[in-house]
Amino acid sequence: MPKINIDDIEYNTEDLTDNGNMQLRSLQFLESQLEKIGREILAYHTARRVYIQELKSEINNTDMKTK
Repeated sequence: MPKINIDDIEYNTEDLTDNGNMQLRSLQFLESQLEKIGREILAYHTARRVYIQELKSEINNTDMKTK
């Protein structure tokens, strides 16, 4: 019997109406998308740090520091 937790209360999914099942599927899809976007954001932050490092290195190599 599949169960879900909402606000620390456990519910049996078998007791859901058709509309409730549709809402549950929508919620599950949304949660998976949020996880995916979260992983993408982490990758973007990592790339940003690398680009900043590379830019600093390039600036130091060409002695472009402001005086």
